[in-house]
Amino acid sequence: MAGSLHSASSPALLAVKMVHTAAWALFAGCIFLIPWFVWREDLRTAAILIGIVMLEVLILLANRMRCPLTNVAARYTEDRRDNFDIFLPLWLARYNKQIFGTLFVLGVVYTLAAWLKT
Repeated sequence: MAGSLHSASSPALLAVKMVHTAAWALFAGCIFLIPWFVWREDLRTAAILIGIVMLEVLILLANRMRCPLTNVAARYTEDRRDNFDIFLPLWLARYNKQIFGTLFVLGVVYTLAAWLKT
């Protein structure tokens, strides 16, 4: 590839995509587990998971709603498809924030409702 950009299969890009996918899986898992812990009446663990996700939200807000790993991946390819920086299907990468943002808000509301009942 011309210039300072590397091929789409460069070891550096693959490493960034692996780290980004692992981070995504961690946060997605937290979001999915919040309602489960609320259902199990473990509001403390739900609150911890909410806090973990909120750290990611703050990182996104500080970076204009863009994951910092996206900028790192961009150094290694000219590809700018929604999933160039992560191992997710294109549709999921494209709508990731909307899907998981909605699930997160619903989980927080469920947690607050359960907390208010106690």
